[in-house]
Amino acid sequence: MPVEGDIAVVGAGIIGICCAIFLQEQGFKVVLVDREPPAMGASKGNAGHFATEQVLPLASPQLAWQLPSMLLNPFGPVAIQWRYFFKVMPWWLRFLRQMSRQQYQQNSKGIAALNNNALLAYRDLLSRTGLKTLIRCQGSMLVFETQRAYFSYLNQLEAMQAQGVQYELMSGAHVLKSEPALNTNIKAGIFFPDTWHTVNPWQFATQLFNYFRREGGVFKQAEVLELTRKHNGKHQGIKVKTTAGKSWWVPRVVIATGAWSKPWVYQLTGKKVPLDTERGYHLNLQGYQNIISMPVTSGERKFIMTPMNEGLRLAGTVEFAGLSLPPNMRRAKMLLPHAQALLPGLPEQKIGASQCWMGCRPSLPDSLPVIDEDKGVYFAFGHQHLGLTQAAITALLVSHLVTGKRSDIDLTPYQLSRF
Repeated sequence: MPVEGDIAVVGAGIIGICCAIFLQEQGFKVVLVDREPPAMGASKGNAGHFATEQVLPLASPQLAWQLPSMLLNPFGPVAIQWRYFFKVMPWWLRFLRQMSRQQYQQNSKGIAALNNNALLAYRDLLSRTGLKTLIRCQGSMLVFETQRAYFSYLNQLEAMQAQGVQYELMSGAHVLKSEPALNTNIKAGIFFPDTWHTVNPWQFATQLFNYFRREGGVFKQAEVLELTRKHNGKHQGIKVKTTAGKSWWVPRVVIATGAWSKPWVYQLTGKKVPLDTERGYHLNLQGYQNIISMPVTSGERKFIMTPMNEGLRLAGTVEFAGLSLPPNMRRAKMLLPHAQALLPGLPEQKIGASQCWMGCRPSLPDSLPVIDEDKGVYFAFGHQHLGLTQAAITALLVSHLVTGKRSDIDLTPYQLSRF
C-alpha cells in the first residue's frame, strides 16, 4: 500500500485548510482531502464575522425559559424541523444539562481561551500569507430597539468582561452617528472593538488554500470512504480509502470534517460523540455593501448583517434538521423584513434562488469544539458558530499536539473523553 505524505487532513473547510497550513509550516508533507472543492460548506456562506466577543455558550441559565416559545415558532431564530424532532432529542437533553451555572461558567472559560487567542494566531498567519486585504478590523456592533432588551443584555456583559471581552456602551444617538443608515428607533448599542470581518469568506478560505498549494501542499478531491488503523511494518498509521481509486497509507490523520465528523470518530475510536447540525441560512442583498461599515447584530431579532464585497449578507438563524433533509429557504428569505426594520433604506425586492444559502454548522451541546489526539488521529471539529473565528488558533493547537509542543492553552475542555 503506497505511503502518501506525513499527515492527511480530512476536510477542506476553513478549519482543515488552516490545519494543513500550520502542519506544513512545521515541515510535514500534508495531503488535504475533501469530496468537494475547498471551502464549499459553512466556510463559504458564513456571516464573515470573527466573533471573538461571543464567549458565552448557547446553553445558558437565561435561555431555559425562552426555549419553548422559540422552538414553537417555525420562523423564530431557533427551529426544529418536525421530521427531525425525535432524532435530535438526545442532543437537546445533553444541551439542557449544560445549563447549570457551574457548567455555563466552565464552558465559557473554554470558549474564551480560544477566542482570546484567535486574532493573534490569525495575525501571524495573515502576515505570512499576505491576505490582509480581505480583512476589516473595524469592530462590530450589537444594537437594541427596546430599552428592555438592552438592560436585559447588560446582565451578560459582566460575564463577558470576566472572560476578557472589551466593549463600549453606546447611546442610540451614538449608534446612529456611527451607522447613520440604521433606524432612528435604535435605543442603544454595544461596540466590540476587538472583532474583525472578512469581505468575502469564500475568497478568504480559498486564498489560504492557494497558499497551502503554492508551498507544496497536496489536495485530493475525493470522498473518503473508510479510515482504518493499520500497521505498516513497525509503524502504526491509517489506511485511507477514497472514491479516487487505490487506498493509501499515512502515519497520521486530522479529522476536520465539521458536521460530518461523527462517523469518523466512531470508526477510528469506537466513541459516540454527541455531534449534531445547526443548519445556518444566509441571504445576500447585492448592491448594498456600503450601507453599513461593520457587522451589526440585532439584540432582539438574533441575526447579523455584514457588509461584503458583493453586497450585504444577512445571517444568523438556526435550524435543527440534520444533514440530509432539504433546505427550507424560507428561513433565508425571512431575514429580509428583519433587515428592513433595522435599515429603512432597504427596499422591497424579489429574492432569487442565488441569493439564498444553507450550510451545516457542527454543534456540540457544550458549545466547545473537540481538539484532541488519539494514537495518531487528531481531531479538530465541532466549532459551532465560531469556525471562522477559531480556525487559526485551532490549527496552532493541532500543530502543537502533532509535534509534542507544550501549549499555553489548557486543552482539557476540548478533549473527546468529556463525552
